[in-house]
Amino acid sequence: MANEYADWEELKSMRSITGSSQDEALQKAVTRASRAIDRRCGRRFWRDGVVSVRSYPSVHGRTVYSSGSEVFLTEDIADSATVSVAIGGVATETEGLSFSYFSSSGDQGAITGLIRPSWYGGRVAITAEFGWPAVPESIEEATLLLANRRYMRKDSPEGTSGWSSEGAVGVSRFDQDIEDLVQPFVIEGFGA
Repeated sequence: MANEYADWEELKSMRSITGSSQDEALQKAVTRASRAIDRRCGRRFWRDGVVSVRSYPSVHGRTVYSSGSEVFLTEDIADSATVSVAIGGVATETEGLSFSYFSSSGDQGAITGLIRPSWYGGRVAITAEFGWPAVPESIEEATLLLANRRYMRKDSPEGTSGWSSEGAVGVSRFDQDIEDLVQPFVIEGFGA
């Protein structure tokens, strides 16, 4: 399985499971939790592993202002060493083009935009390795928590996780701990 944000063997250890009879279920729980986090955040947290070109039809609609600078929003870029930008129609123009990097997630995260002092034009083509440099620790932790919840769901028929003196204890639909871990990474308008 590929692009999981946590190691299923760590989940196995958390659950104090010995033997291999549950390995496949644990692997599936981690994979499904990873994809659920992708959907919640509106992005993914792995590197492409190759440099590719992504083309945007216009700078309009992808530009925001942050700290007095105009920022052209990009898809997540894993490594600044791979970035080149071309602007224009059929013939691309890169001469005299200058930009610096913007990250909405701080120094440890992906590049999420290019600060552009003076370039305008139509189509923008960005060559880069897209994705995240590494899985953030809080995303790894959220994946383990969510995978554990999903793995344990098999033991909670019809949403009942146990019984208390007041009666049945239901499985909550929302886990505040997981939400607190992923919230800083959610792209508003894209995350579910």
